[in-house]
Amino acid sequence: MKKKIAVLMALVVLVCFAATGCTEADQVSSNISKEADNFNVTRKLTVLNARTETILLELTGTFALKNNSSNELEVIIETAEGKYQKDYVYLNDYTMYVVEDISGSAVDKYHYEINFLPEWGFKVTHSD
Repeated sequence: MKKKIAVLMALVVLVCFAATGCTEADQVSSNISKEADNFNVTRKLTVLNARTETILLELTGTFALKNNSSNELEVIIETAEGKYQKDYVYLNDYTMYVVEDISGSAVDKYHYEINFLPEWGFKVTHSD
């Protein structure tokens, strides 16, 4: 039974990568994004008024970003171990933002994870 499950999982992984055309850059990009969303990457956010070339906001630290449907940038900031705050930056036709990876990201380009439905009762994680 375990051998059948292993074969099935390997087949799912191959189909997934073949169907999505996942490149090395795609995998690394995904891993960097996950690390940043888990507050493991120090980044710098700069919000600019593109018309006046004025810097409106600068933030350096560990934070996650989400664009919501209200034309706002949600910034979830880790302020201390296990403590967070959420701020909003309103975006319009004249504002833009840039996020820089300050610390550099050490991610494993070979890491992947497959999550099956909870009723199946197992999870596969691979890292060399």
